[in-house]
Formats: sequence, structure tokens, C-alpha cells
Amino acid sequence: MTVMLWVGIALAALVVLAAGWRALGAARWTELVRTHTTQLESGSAGARERLPSPARFDARELEGLPPPVQRYFRQVLTDGQPIIAAASIEMTGTINMSATAEQWKPFTSRQRVVTHRPGFLWDARVVMFPGLPAHVEDSYIAGHGRLMVKVLGWFTVADLQGEGEIARGEFMRYFAESPWYPTALLPSQGVRWVGVDDASARASLIDGPIALTLLFRFNDAGLITSVRAEARGAGAGNEGAMVMLPWDCAFSDYQPQGGMLIPMTGEAAWMRPEGRKAYFVGRVKALRHEFLP
Repeated sequence: MTVMLWVGIALAALVVLAAGWRALGAARWTELVRTHTTQLESGSAGARERLPSPARFDARELEGLPPPVQRYFRQVLTDGQPIIAAASIEMTGTINMSATAEQWKPFTSRQRVVTHRPGFLWDARVVMFPGLPAHVEDSYIAGHGRLMVKVLGWFTVADLQGEGEIARGEFMRYFAESPWYPTALLPSQGVRWVGVDDASARASLIDGPIALTLLFRFNDAGLITSVRAEARGAGAGNEGAMVMLPWDCAFSDYQPQGGMLIPMTGEAAWMRPEGRKAYFVGRVKALRHEFLP
């Protein structure tokens, strides 16, 4: 009986220690994300002072744009719509944690987006196993890309960052997700549109040394259904390996949000030789826009 008592005490102590260790790891992660978010907001504020923007959408700026692009803006915006300066997005969904297998895990996330200078920080909690969360930061801040994964907030399993291909890929994510903050796609915000056909157009955007052109596709209702890049760096399954693959984002379930039409569901996929392979499916649970004064 005494042995069992001591075993019980030891197990209880281990549980308390593990809980405290997990809480401390989560606190360390929160502080790290707070630091990076401050950098994101500071860079945006400085860019806004250097590059003043019109505070409201003027429908006259649609003149000369490709027909599907004009239909899109007339469908999702109204004349006089305030220009979005920032957005906070909360999502739930599933994400495939393997580049070569099906390892889908549930996630919850908070994302902060700023439009002057373009940037975002995606802070996600992925449940790897019951009681074993992984914290993920995907971000593009002042031209610097970062993908970081820490189990329990302590153990680093991925930390890719820099101004090269990782920055280009993260800037690509910001641009492709613009249907969640649609005024960022206006010509007055630096986007240049070229028509392809009656249901698609190419959009280009520049941030510092990075120039992107993505293909936007529209449905019969005039809404963006997908955004495609011809090449984005993807993990190949081997340590340090990266291959360039076509990349596709799909959007659906548009709903009114703050006088605009915004998609509530998003999916990201790699276009691999064997076909389209989705790796991210997310549902917007809360969305808050902040506008230029």
C-alpha cells in the first residue's frame, strides 16, 4: 500500500510538472509572437506614412480594368467603401503535416494582416496528438518570410526564414489571400491587372525586390473562386529539400462582412505531377477589419 501511494504521488507530481512545462512553453510562444506582431505593425505604420493611400474606394478607378475584375469589385464592394488597413482573422480547420503522406491534424489560428506595407502573421495551434500541441508561425514581415514550428512551445522542428524563396512564398500567401481583405486588390493599392479571358485575369504586385504575378479565376457571379501561382517552393519530404510546384488557393461561401462580400472557406493545394493535393482547409470563425481614417 505504501509503494502504491508513493507511485501515485510521483505520477501526480509528473502530471503537475508536465502541465506547468506546457503552460510555460505556451507563454514563451505567446511572447515570441507578440514581438513579431509588433514588428509587423511597426513596419505597416511606417509604410503608411511614406505611401499615403486614398481612404475610400472610388468606383471610377475601375475604368479600363478587365471585365471580370470590374465585375468582382462591383460585386464585393460599394462605392465609398473604406480602404482596409488591417484585418484579424480567426480560423479552424485541418492541415496536412506531411509533404508525402496523409497526416491531417486539426488546427485553430489567429492571423493578423496589414496592407501598408503588405504583411501578415499566422499564429496556429495544431493538435499533433491529444495533449501534444504544435505552435506554428507563418509570416511575412517587412520583406522577411518565416515558417516556424515548435512542439509544446519548446522543441523546434522547423525554422525557415529569410529574404529569398521563403520570403517570396510568404508574400505570395499574403497576395493570394486578398479576397479576405479585398480592397488590397484595387489598383490604388498598387495592384496591376491584365485580362486573360472573360473568367480570369492576372494580377501583379511588388514589395521591395519581390514582384509577383498570380492568376485569379472568377465564377459566373463575379466572385474569385481560385488564385494560382505557377511556381512556389514546396517541401519535398527530405530534410532541407524544396521543389518548385504550381500552387492553388480556392475560396467559397461568400458572406456579407462589413458591407463587403468575403469568402468564409479557403483551401490551399499543391499541383503535383499526380494531381491536385490539398494540404490546408480552413473556415473563418471571426473576421474583423480595420479601415483607414
